[in-house]
Amino acid sequence: MGAMLDELEAQAMQLPLRDRSELAHRLLVSLDGEPDGTPEEIAQAWDEEIARRVADIESGRTEWIPAEDVFGKIDAMIAERAGR
Repeated sequence: MGAMLDELEAQAMQLPLRDRSELAHRLLVSLDGEPDGTPEEIAQAWDEEIARRVADIESGRTEWIPAEDVFGKIDAMIAERAGR
């Protein structure tokens, strides 16, 4: 299977950028399936989610974590794994 994948990749890399992009999209859709809804419905759902999150922030229902704390934890995790 490895040689077959290598050959497919080599052929795909010869395609123009637009065709490679379309191929990548089709492959990803084959993994995830088509999105539910039209682009307009998806955009509307995102608008509603953004509004909900903003309302949570404005009402104080969301706990804020300073970026320094988040990045500090990430750096510590990376350092721990690198030390293994």
